[in-house]
Amino acid sequence: MIETGEIMQTLRMIKEENFDIRTITLGINLLDCSHPDGEVCAARVYDKICATAKDLVATGERIETEFGIPIVNKRISVTPVSLICQADPRPIALALDRAAKETGVNFLGGYSALMHKGATAADERLLASIPEVLSETERLCSSVNVASTRAGINMNAVREMGQIIKETAERTAGQDGLGCAKLVVFANAVEDNPFMAGAFCGVGEPECAINVGVSGPGVVKRALEEVRGQPFDVVAETIKRTAFKITRVGQLVAREASQRLGIPFGIVDLSLAPTPARGDSVAHILEEMGLERTGAPGTTAALALLNDAVKKGGIMASNHVGGLSGAFIPVSEDIGMIEAAATGALTLEKLEAMTCVCSVGLDMIAIPGDTSAETISGIIADEAAIGMINNKTTAVRVIPAVGKKAGDRVEFGGLLGYAPVMPVSRFTSTAFVERGGRIPAPLHSMRN
Repeated sequence: MIETGEIMQTLRMIKEENFDIRTITLGINLLDCSHPDGEVCAARVYDKICATAKDLVATGERIETEFGIPIVNKRISVTPVSLICQADPRPIALALDRAAKETGVNFLGGYSALMHKGATAADERLLASIPEVLSETERLCSSVNVASTRAGINMNAVREMGQIIKETAERTAGQDGLGCAKLVVFANAVEDNPFMAGAFCGVGEPECAINVGVSGPGVVKRALEEVRGQPFDVVAETIKRTAFKITRVGQLVAREASQRLGIPFGIVDLSLAPTPARGDSVAHILEEMGLERTGAPGTTAALALLNDAVKKGGIMASNHVGGLSGAFIPVSEDIGMIEAAATGALTLEKLEAMTCVCSVGLDMIAIPGDTSAETISGIIADEAAIGMINNKTTAVRVIPAVGKKAGDRVEFGGLLGYAPVMPVSRFTSTAFVERGGRIPAPLHSMRN
């Protein structure tokens, strides 16, 4: 039961501190839609999504109105398409995009492949189609899992993804490479992630489920202003208490959506997901801890404290906390990160170090348009290694800005924001990437 005091605190968080529910995401299992004929499969996919999600947006809007809690996005995630596709996957992609428009959701995720140990023929067909699909659809998002702690790193897939990201950027160059903002490469991808572009409905998920992603960097920042100068013990406790309050609201919205739609509640993902708006920045939380600018020495330690305290506080507020749950550091979506990158305080190498302790990885980073596919693959391999060795989810979502160089700027608009183009090492990793094969799983993966 949410008490009166909590309601008043929630209203203040919404009015003064940019708190919102970032997404209600409906996961839908499409395994029963598979068919040897791609057009038949596409028709089944479209019909099932439209039938299952027909009331999702309207229900979210009613909850938003009745409770006064902003719900920014309504989204859908589906079974990785490579698992249901027995032929050309492009008709399915178009059907997914049409279904997203018909149901009114902001994004639909799941044009995905799980290739951490190897590739099926369906995986390869899907990968080859990604650049074309992302250049021709509006709301469809794609993800590929290339590594896991248990399986190691599939370097063949890593090599392919560097090429695919380059081609996707070129096909959407007129939009500053927007297609790449809808494409993410994972290590240790999770099955119940409600956030885009990496959401998909895993094979261990039920027929359908409601997963809610909450946010609230501004709430945490405001709370830390009240304990300025106090020891880190106090900082950690303050973040934990704040995360608890935020997650309670997410639990309320998830429960309401589940009951009204008659769909099981899955998880609450407590991730501090920033926006380009001032007052809604993860970077500013780190700076409130005492950093002159995000990227300064101490940044990784501050982020580690934040990520851990968020998880500890959130886990006590819901029986089912899942997804990614922690702190996101997407450069183009965080005004503090944008400013730090523009001044040179935050570099690609420092961001990589920060991904060792945060929720995901190198996210929404614009890089020079002449960055080679092999260099992008090397960046993916480094990030996958961090995930594999540390048994955590990591990811890469980089945007080669065609025709632009370091110091220029790309514009995506909305929640995707804008970003300075960040420099990349001029030294090549071509011979390393061309080896292919698999980097073996670490010794500590053998836990049986």
